[in-house]
Amino acid sequence: MKRFDENFTPLDGKILRYCISETHLDGEWPAQYQKVIIPYSLLDKTLLFGPGGNRKRRNGKGLLDLDPAPHFDLVIVDEAHHIRNQNTANHDAVRFFCEHAEAAVFLTATPIQLGSHDLFVLLNVLRPDLILDEESFNDMAEPNPFINRAVDVARAQTQGWTRQAATELNKAVATAWGQSFLKDNPEFQRIQRHIASGRVTPEERVQLITDMEAQHTFSAIINRTRRRDIGEFTIRQPQTVKVELSADQEELHDALLKMQEDIFRTLHGDRNVKFMMTTLRRQLASCLYGLEPLLEDILHRHLDEFAWAEADAVDAIPNEETIPQMQAQVEQVLNQAKSVSSDDLKLAALRRIVRERQGLRNNKIMLFSSFRHTLAYLYKHLSADGVRVGMIHGGVPDEERLALRNRFERPETADDCIDVMLFSEVGCEGLDYQFCDCIVNYDLPWNPMKIEQRIGRIDRRGQKSERVTIINLITPGTVDADIYERCFLRIGVFESALGGTEEILGEITTEIQNIAENHALSREERKEKLQQLADNQIRLMQEHETLEAQQLELFSIHLPDKQIERDVENATSFWLSAHSIQRLVTHYLQQHFGRDREFILGEKPLKTLRLSEEARNTLLQDFRELSRERSPLYREWEDWLKSAIPHLSITFDSECKRQHPEATFIVPTHPLVKQAAARLKIEPNVFAQLKVRTRHVPAGRYDFAIYQWQFHGIKGNLVLKPVSSSAALTPHLNKLLEKATDTRIRESDSPPERESLETAHQQLWAEAREEHQRRTRELANHRKKNLSTSHQKRIALLENQRDRVNDANIRRMRQSEIANAEADYNRRIQELDDAMRTADITAEAVAYGILEVE
Repeated sequence: MKRFDENFTPLDGKILRYCISETHLDGEWPAQYQKVIIPYSLLDKTLLFGPGGNRKRRNGKGLLDLDPAPHFDLVIVDEAHHIRNQNTANHDAVRFFCEHAEAAVFLTATPIQLGSHDLFVLLNVLRPDLILDEESFNDMAEPNPFINRAVDVARAQTQGWTRQAATELNKAVATAWGQSFLKDNPEFQRIQRHIASGRVTPEERVQLITDMEAQHTFSAIINRTRRRDIGEFTIRQPQTVKVELSADQEELHDALLKMQEDIFRTLHGDRNVKFMMTTLRRQLASCLYGLEPLLEDILHRHLDEFAWAEADAVDAIPNEETIPQMQAQVEQVLNQAKSVSSDDLKLAALRRIVRERQGLRNNKIMLFSSFRHTLAYLYKHLSADGVRVGMIHGGVPDEERLALRNRFERPETADDCIDVMLFSEVGCEGLDYQFCDCIVNYDLPWNPMKIEQRIGRIDRRGQKSERVTIINLITPGTVDADIYERCFLRIGVFESALGGTEEILGEITTEIQNIAENHALSREERKEKLQQLADNQIRLMQEHETLEAQQLELFSIHLPDKQIERDVENATSFWLSAHSIQRLVTHYLQQHFGRDREFILGEKPLKTLRLSEEARNTLLQDFRELSRERSPLYREWEDWLKSAIPHLSITFDSECKRQHPEATFIVPTHPLVKQAAARLKIEPNVFAQLKVRTRHVPAGRYDFAIYQWQFHGIKGNLVLKPVSSSAALTPHLNKLLEKATDTRIRESDSPPERESLETAHQQLWAEAREEHQRRTRELANHRKKNLSTSHQKRIALLENQRDRVNDANIRRMRQSEIANAEADYNRRIQELDDAMRTADITAEAVAYGILEVE
């Protein structure tokens, strides 16, 4: 399976157990499985502790028993929110992999409250050397509310905002973490000085907002893009379809509530039972006919941890010792569930929706449910109706998910297409579905951020429809209906991307659960509390959205949008664009084989590279002069050069590559581009004659020079620095050169005055060099301080791991890790000292020219 342009092997249970067994025998992870993909569904207690094992009784054959443990270069944890519960096999397995990895990256599109326990759990797994415990996490998080308020007042720009922002930043510094890390941070000091001066231009205020957000104490380990920062993509059209319970279904609902009361009297205080009863009520509101198999699972202890996690109900899995104590009540409700009539009004409503959608040009439907039993029930009945239906949940392998997704995208005229796809919360993760413009919520999670996640699968970039339809099936009289009507509709979950902050939305989720699970409340009391909650949170969200809307007052600029665009622009170079790379490759091929020939065929993004055997052999010689890299990219290129095939499908365009994954993607790191760059012949002191049309600079003839600046220090960099004979031209010269065209200067015009250009360059270079050396010293000293603190925590963690074991061999291994950590710390300190000592900018003129501005 291709991921990140590398070939990975998806593991099933059998192969994963083989890898663990081989590691037990040989002490090393099998070489043929160096790059693998492991689904969460395989991470169960049997895998962790061995057959029949558990936390208290280990048999020495599980993943956690590997000694020595395997070493991984990189662990990428997709959908990392699945490990936020510390009492699950998912969490334990991922922690094991990360503890024995050189580097780890967590990915998640699920909003997580900054400062919440969930975030602590994730960061503690990701960086245990930095986030040792919840106390250190809380210390680190303490300055962030003050920094956030400083950002808010800067955005609002009310009178005296600089004074208010300065006060909030001072509060951030006054925290324990601020005294240790922010107080002496040169960047934080610069921001404080600038704001305290009170002299901030509108443009500087925009930049200060970004700079203050970068001081968030988790910014170095969290990269976060919020959905609402990207903007609106479509108009959302929510619809409510109410389906009443029949008489015997109403009786079953009441019987479930009665069972709940009886069990609570017997098992008062059992947290798992409380959550279990909430899950049963949610299942009944979702699909009454899914309640029967769920009760069977509980009675027969067929409890799939991952399936319960999909329903956000891991804490609801009952303990084995409590099941016998409630068996009689569960059996009574189960028998009543079996006798309920098969007249399913909710299914009938869904059938009408499906029939109506089949008459539309886009007939695709995504249906969501939190419960696998609901999905299985719907799949059975829709299939029997002749509907072309598919189902994806957390237990479906990745390859099958991708195949189903591709069938779902195909037009309705295709024989194997799918018209209706059923999803669990986990099932839709990792794949895009913007070709569909309708979702059906067969039930609703109690977390508004999860609802936003569902809608976000179709309301995203690439959605062709102007409107997306969101159909919510609601059963009046249930707690889900009360939450929907009294809370979700009022806070606008379905109309637009959620405003406010994740903190506010997290509070809504917590309060909804507290109200719904307070079984002492009558239904009217519950409705009243839900409405009061909605009113309070609407006010907070509106206040926050007002602040964000006020960003428009500066030249009608919407800051998040422009910030994202600017970040992309700053990370992009015209000289590395698809057009420039194609031009470089074309020049290279024509330089080798003749300028009167075409080697790259096709006007569209998908092109064909055509080379004779002789030409391929010539390129093969150039390829062998490159530094060899062990990567599929290099192997595939070498294989084609050696083959007898004269044609190769290529593209320089990323969107074309997505649509045609079989094409070779020619990017700056491709060996063909590296060959072209290595063979590019540049004469010393190039002289260029160019012309350009612009309104930013007065018309006339200007001398210019291009200097190459090599930055030495903590981070090396190479930049091309344009210098002009005119101070008015220099700031615009980079952009103008991108648009300039060749011309012929009149012979009467004199060549560029190099001496005056050198004088102008000398002044720019001296100022930049002094600033670079100053910033390098400040940054190095700050990093040394942070490195020292992090090192002390890392050593403490390693010493604790060493002291917890008695085995002499393991203690020696831990002691060796401590010695390596000390050596690594000393090496990195020395590198920072060397960077301060050698900080410099070396400059060299690479081109001169004359630019005619029209």
